[in-house]
Amino acid sequence: VLEGLEPVRKRPGMYIGSTSAKGLHHLIFEVVDNAVDEALAGHCTHIDVVLEADGSCRVRDDGRGIPTEIHSRTGKSALETVLTVLHAGGKFGGDASGYKVSGGLHGVGVSVVNALSKDTFATVRRNGKLFKLHCQKGEVVGDLQEESAPRVTKQKEEDAIPEDLDAWQSATGTEIRFLPDPEIFKEGVDFAWDRIAGRLDELAYLNAGLRIRLHD
Repeated sequence: VLEGLEPVRKRPGMYIGSTSAKGLHHLIFEVVDNAVDEALAGHCTHIDVVLEADGSCRVRDDGRGIPTEIHSRTGKSALETVLTVLHAGGKFGGDASGYKVSGGLHGVGVSVVNALSKDTFATVRRNGKLFKLHCQKGEVVGDLQEESAPRVTKQKEEDAIPEDLDAWQSATGTEIRFLPDPEIFKEGVDFAWDRIAGRLDELAYLNAGLRIRLHD
């Protein structure tokens, strides 16, 4: 485990390949890969990728939710560890939980997404509660927030586009919303729908039973 994300901001190309449009889109795929890992473990059936009007991207899954208990090695919550400690991929929440955080496409995971984003908002739904953590350029802002989870809103039709993308349709899950940092991605921070859709189509094809929806 390497502490601190400053090396990522200094040499981002070492972690995501480049800071061009290709590297920018890798941020989305790093987050999506964690959700796909939950699907492969049998705990996730839906992933929603939302391109927001403010230029941020939101990825939500209906998996078990990243654990929020204190991580024995870092003394921080597992959620904060996943977001702020480089190469912290692995199992969280104890051996019994088997919750695995992947290294993503480049073996770097969501901590690198956090490091290269102006803002990152993580929301976890588990144990009847919502846990929220805000980071800026890889640094945690404030404490882990905990509140009662709202009721689950079920879709009338399985394939329907959610009427309210803010409403949770599962009792557990993880949402990562990030705004790429223009100081890092100097060529631009605009996501390309076709590039994202193509990759998500591949993932859906390769993972039977997993539904991936892209929204803007």
